[in-house]
Amino acid sequence: MVKIGAHVLENRTILAPMAGVTDLPFRQLCRQLGAGLAVSEMITADTSLWKSRKSQQRLIHRDESSPRSVQIAGSIPAMMADAAQQNVTLGAEIIDINMGCPAKKVCKRAAGSALLQDESLVQDILKAVVAAVDVPVTLKIRTGWDSQNRNAVTIARIAEDSGISALAVHGRTRACKFIGHAEYDTIAAVVEAISLPVFANGDIHTPQQAKQVLDYTGAAAVMIGRGAQGNPWLFREINGYLEHGVIPSPPSREELASTVSHHIQAIHQFYGEYLGIRIARKHVGWYVNALPSGRMFHQYFNQLEDPYQQKQSLHNFFAAPKNNWDQAA
Repeated sequence: MVKIGAHVLENRTILAPMAGVTDLPFRQLCRQLGAGLAVSEMITADTSLWKSRKSQQRLIHRDESSPRSVQIAGSIPAMMADAAQQNVTLGAEIIDINMGCPAKKVCKRAAGSALLQDESLVQDILKAVVAAVDVPVTLKIRTGWDSQNRNAVTIARIAEDSGISALAVHGRTRACKFIGHAEYDTIAAVVEAISLPVFANGDIHTPQQAKQVLDYTGAAAVMIGRGAQGNPWLFREINGYLEHGVIPSPPSREELASTVSHHIQAIHQFYGEYLGIRIARKHVGWYVNALPSGRMFHQYFNQLEDPYQQKQSLHNFFAAPKNNWDQAA
């Protein structure tokens, strides 16, 4: 049983927050396919920037399953506290603090994983946010700044002392970005050092990997990021393997076609025609690139400028015989 404050998750799988990926349509889809929690895209703690289209869309949580977790990013304790309060007013039931993002534009503002260099500031931010809201506050970090400065255990202890309810650890340093293999020794050390639920993140693409990581680290749950792109069924597969020792059958061609079609339709509805068409392109690429003729189809799909054409082309692609997409185009 995984608990975050008073919230009890249905299982041990969590969708990681990913900017430009874990929007409302994708979070809803992953929850339907078994994710026990889906964390929103990162939103800046600077509320003066919330009037932008991107921020307004990231603040939408209607029709979202409970518990609703919203991730905020910033480096000024008072600003982070205010952002947390406003997100709770807008429907957040868990506030997640980003200290794991390696992106240059985030780190330049001394936010994200850049904060791991300043343990005193980390403590100030965590205490300010926890004191500001009456919902659980969680934290996402990396193992450290670079291979010479792995301080995840120290940050974890600060988090526990500051009232954080759960901690997610990506098994790479900030310097590693997403290169190389995730290292789980530090995650295991964090689990050993604190009593909070710890979520292991990084390089989990199969049910077998999820179980191996849980067994090795002792983590309470796995947090899935890139492994879910184009494969939201991964949550269902991991849950089945952890609970019954059996991996559920992969989605049939019919289920795959239906899921992709409904996901793309949800994207069109959420973003509107112009943006929806463009955002649909990357998701379709993740879904089809590994399929026979998938890359060829994705190139064709990227040229379409009409929602109906996108949906019809998907129908034709999945209805065509394998290895014979040319007839469908």
